[in-house]
Order: sequence, then C-alpha cells, then structure tokens
Amino acid sequence: MLRAVSRALYLDHNATSPLRAEVRAAMVAAMESEGGNPSSLHGPGRRARDAVERSRLEVARFLGALAEEVVFTSGGTEGDHLCVRGLARAGRRARGLAAPRVIASRIEHPAVLGALDELASEGFAVTWLPVGATGTVSAADLRAALGDDVVLVTLAAANHELGTINPIVELAAAAHERGIPLHTDAVQAAGRLPFDVAAAGVDAATISAHKMGGPKGVGAVFVRRGLDLDPLLPGGHQERERRGGTENVVGIVGLAAACRAADPEETGGQVGALRDRLETRLLAIPGARRHGTGPRVPGTCNLGFDGAPGHLVLVGLDLEGVFVSSGAACTSGTLAPSPALLALGLPDERAREAVRFSLGPELAEADVDRVAALTAAVVARVRAAADERGGPLGEAA
Repeated sequence: MLRAVSRALYLDHNATSPLRAEVRAAMVAAMESEGGNPSSLHGPGRRARDAVERSRLEVARFLGALAEEVVFTSGGTEGDHLCVRGLARAGRRARGLAAPRVIASRIEHPAVLGALDELASEGFAVTWLPVGATGTVSAADLRAALGDDVVLVTLAAANHELGTINPIVELAAAAHERGIPLHTDAVQAAGRLPFDVAAAGVDAATISAHKMGGPKGVGAVFVRRGLDLDPLLPGGHQERERRGGTENVVGIVGLAAACRAADPEETGGQVGALRDRLETRLLAIPGARRHGTGPRVPGTCNLGFDGAPGHLVLVGLDLEGVFVSSGAACTSGTLAPSPALLALGLPDERAREAVRFSLGPELAEADVDRVAALTAAVVARVRAAADERGGPLGEAA
C-alpha cells in the first residue's frame, strides 16, 4: 500500500513569490490584446503605450510617487545597478569630485554589492557601516560616516536574508542633512510592509514584481523628480531616456496588477502570526538560534541549528516536500558562508548553519506546525550523521 504524500509546502517567498491568480489573468488579457510596440504610432502601438502608462500610474500610486518618477526595469538587479551606479556617477559629475564616496553596509543585496564593485573600479570609495547583531544600521553611524565627498547612500529597506528592517526614515533624514541622496533597495519591503517613498523620504527605490506575486523579469525604480540619473542602457528614448529598450508590456501589466493586489497590512498580520508560531517551535529545538535581533518583515525568520549545516537541512526538508533556503551561495561546487551573516559577527561554522524560512499567506497553522516537526526531525538526522562520521558533513575544503 502506498503511503499518502502530504502536499508540498513552499517557504521561500524571499526568493520568489508564486504568481497571483489576478496577476496571471491581467497578463493573459494583455498578451491577447496588446501586441504592438509601445513606441509605434499606429493603433496597436498606441494601445500598448496606453497599457504601459496606465500601469505606470498604478505603480506610482502604490509607491506614493508621481508617474514621471517611475522607471520600468527588468527587475531588482537592474534597478539597483541603475540607481546606485546612475546616481553615483551623476553625483560625481555634478560636484566635480576626483575621489567620491558611497556609503552602504555589508549586508546589502548582491545586486547592490555588484554595483558598488563596478563603482570601485571607476575610482569610487565605499564606506561600510556596521550592522552588529541587530542586522540593521543606525542613523548615528551614518551621520558619523558622512562627509563632503559622499555622493550617495544606499541602504536596504529590509534585508533579503534576515528580514531585518532598517530605520529608513531616520537614515534618509540623516543623509539629507548633508544634502546627499539616499537610495533604498525595497525589493523585500514592497508589498510586505506599508512603503511610501514620500513618507520614507527616500530619493530612489527599487522594487521587483516577482517578490510580491508578480512575474519574474520585470521591476521598477522610483527616482525623485529633478534628480540627475545616468542611464545604464543608453541609446533609446524609452522611459524618458533613463532606460533604453522596448518595454516589457505584459510584464509591466503584471507588475501593476501585483501592486493593485498588495495589502501589506492585512497580509502582514496573518503571515507575521504564522512566522511567530513557526519560530517559537523552531527555537525550541536544542541548539537553535535566531540571526538578526532587529525588527523584521512579517514572513521571514533566519535561524541556525548548532552542528547542522544549513544546506543539509535544506536538502532534508526538500525530500520531505518543504522548500526553504540555506542562505548560502553555491560557487564552483563549494558552499560559502553568507556575507550578511558574517557581517553580524558569526564565525564561518555558525554562518554555514543558517536556514531561511520565508512564509506566504497560503500557509495555515497546521502547515507551520508540520514544518516545525519535520525540521526538528531533519536536524536530528543531520546531527546524528555528523556524529557517526566524527564531524559535520559537507563542509567546504
């Protein structure tokens, strides 16, 4: 007799959220009706342009911005590069600085870190703010790092691994005291927290559709009106010459639909309660700990289990139909500890034990109870296997 298979449980929303039904419906309708190029002047082109501009208004309304301040992109990585590199280069040129600085933290998303690497190769210096055990940065530390040579501050609204929330309002105010713009990667915050660019006081922000129930491969940035921005993709007149290339009409319609459907207060309360229930049970596992003590987005918890490498816990849960993230990057066949976790002060071994659980509204209390029980069993098996072999399994050489 075959054993009944329980339904799979997806707890990796920080990587991508499942496509919402209303978003899919909007995209299918756009596929069937908006076949023209938005830059064309004929009827099909005008209809496609209208779809793009209506979507721009929706995204602007969601962000608390003006429509002209919204630039469509291919997603979070392009958006972060456009804002970080584009604003920094424009700032250097406007102020005539030979050795400009950008301020960031070590726990920024790899897209931001990659953009900073590009700037470093062009002569920019980067000042790294401390994060400590909270997984957040402080306005006091930012003020201490500011100077006349700083052209940009870039700090995430919410961290992608820890879920910790930065005090963006205070950070933006500190930057503005010195007349310096602040960009925030809001990819993990948008749709999960109430996020309004005017209320936050930020000068630029990045969002991505697939983190909030929209399609992959499309996103947007907010760039405050009047702020100079060097394009990454010059050569086209699209997006007010800030981002060349034919717009992804269907994807943009999907992004707008995801923005319309987002209800962070209602969803956040439900998901936050489930996260707390799960975390309470997981922290009851002997040797469990939480990473990042600061306030967090509702659905994220990042935990470590002493003696149980995170990627092995991930594999064990995957075999049970539970899908999570280890928080480690796989490169050339070896597992490297997360830079974000190392920035918290964790030693390599502890950082390698991280497991990220990121929940969505489709889960129920019984689901998180099952995840907790399965995690406890998997951790026990991983530890037992390590004991038999005389040490943790799967460590990088």
